[in-house]
Amino acid sequence: MEQAKTIKIRLVRSPIGAPEKHKAIVRSLGLRRMQQVVERPDTAGFRGMVKKVPHLLALVEQG
Repeated sequence: MEQAKTIKIRLVRSPIGAPEKHKAIVRSLGLRRMQQVVERPDTAGFRGMVKKVPHLLALVEQG
């Protein structure tokens, strides 16, 4: 059975002081702590959320 593609997202900067919309995006991705990594499906929706706050997040290299 083939596994679904996923992306790993890391919170690299604090959303403190960021606009409420940016904070909401970070929380909806499931990120609560600095340097926390979450794995989410590689869909257009999740990619779009990451693109909205690239100054707070980083994609972890899959290897």
